[in-house]
Amino acid sequence: MKVRKSLVAGAAVAAAAVSLGTAGAAQAHPQHRSDADAAVFVQTDNPDGNSVVAYHRSADGTLQHAHTYATGGRGGVLAGSQVDHLASQGALARSGSTLFAVNAGSNTLSVFGVRGDQLRRTQVVGTGGSFPVSVAVHGSMVYVLNARDGGSIQGFLRLGDHLVRVPGWHRGLGLDPDQTPEFTSTPGQVAFTPDGTKLVVTTKANGNAIKVFPVSLLGLGRAVTTSDAGNVPFAVTFDSAGRLLVAEAGPNAIATFTVGHNGSLHLSSRTATGQQATCWIARSGSSVYASNAGSATVSQFRSEQGVLTSAGTVGTDPGTVDASASSDGRFVYVQTGKTGTVDEFRVGSTGTLTSIGSVTVPGAAGGEGIVAS
Repeated sequence: MKVRKSLVAGAAVAAAAVSLGTAGAAQAHPQHRSDADAAVFVQTDNPDGNSVVAYHRSADGTLQHAHTYATGGRGGVLAGSQVDHLASQGALARSGSTLFAVNAGSNTLSVFGVRGDQLRRTQVVGTGGSFPVSVAVHGSMVYVLNARDGGSIQGFLRLGDHLVRVPGWHRGLGLDPDQTPEFTSTPGQVAFTPDGTKLVVTTKANGNAIKVFPVSLLGLGRAVTTSDAGNVPFAVTFDSAGRLLVAEAGPNAIATFTVGHNGSLHLSSRTATGQQATCWIARSGSSVYASNAGSATVSQFRSEQGVLTSAGTVGTDPGTVDASASSDGRFVYVQTGKTGTVDEFRVGSTGTLTSIGSVTVPGAAGGEGIVAS
């Protein structure tokens, strides 16, 4: 009887997810935004009290501070980190009118409703693990990556601006919890494949591997683990054909993988940046941008049929970390952790970046997490 009740409950959850999934996915990729919706959100990751700082994006791409919103949790600092206290990508994520922010120091996730550059906090929920650093959203499914204690991922069902934690959507990663230094030995990112059927997790130097989990409304299947020996796979994005692009901190390169139906990864190419501490990666259309913390630069590439062609580098403020492109593809915003600055760039016709200014985010030195709309 207990088993039957569990199956019935699972079916009810799945049905709810299906009913919300299409709407959620549609909201996640808006085609147009009005000027009133043009905003950039930046997470401070301050251990004394985490905040999301909202900026209005003007027509010329420059940012004006609008509001600062407390997340209701604390930021955190991984041992050994300097300009990247979470040593991760995806600490802040948006899907339609909902924004998600990790609170590493509180082991929680904050949920906000979004209207233009205004936020309304609707929930703070435990992440089922220690030191959350990354969050991924696809339709009505939300997964959080916890970095400490060997790493884990926890899934939630999204019901509007609220989350329901699903116990069966939890999976430990089995990494070595005692490996040091901590900031390179904790997992780097969780991300959905574009079709939402798989979940990708990078382990950085703790295993030097990329784990791909099949995803369904019943939870996660068995991971397919692809070794990336010595390459410290850190952050990921996908090109327009669904190929996986991985920023590798070991060789300071971007590796391109095709993703098999069963989650297996097949290396297509590896393109060096020629920079130092290549850890973060973002895409806008056919342009790919890799952030190099050790060089204070962004490497620019054109992506065509799985081949990356260098378009040069552009300088940033010290400690280049996370980046995000505006939804219209006209601007790119780069978070720099040394002083907690966001550098503003205009995107040219060939995808190259031209500096148009910067803003200093209050209390955000070492912070990570940025989302542009």
